[in-house]
Amino acid sequence: MKYLTQFLRITGFTLVGELLQRLIPLPIPASVYGLVLLFAALCFGVIKLEQVKDAGGFLISILPILFVSPAVGILENWGMIRSAVIPMFLLALLSTITTFAIAGRITQSLRK
Repeated sequence: MKYLTQFLRITGFTLVGELLQRLIPLPIPASVYGLVLLFAALCFGVIKLEQVKDAGGFLISILPILFVSPAVGILENWGMIRSAVIPMFLLALLSTITTFAIAGRITQSLRK
């Protein structure tokens, strides 16, 4: 029962994120809204970490399984995307490096 209650709390924040995404005309994914709301609720003590910790740990542990379906979709459509693999790889590499650099700079400025 503990896992169900914790999972429902996380799902509640996800649903509120979905509502915000539909109400606010910004190109921000609903999951980001939900994660920010959950983070804020944890920071301000609205909910305690113990109220979502076990279900969150379970969701993180099964995360690799959630990527199986997109990988199969890529393999099924390989003929269509084969010509764009190198540009997609370069874009993914560039965006990863940029994300690391920005996150590092923000972390450095916050630590000062």
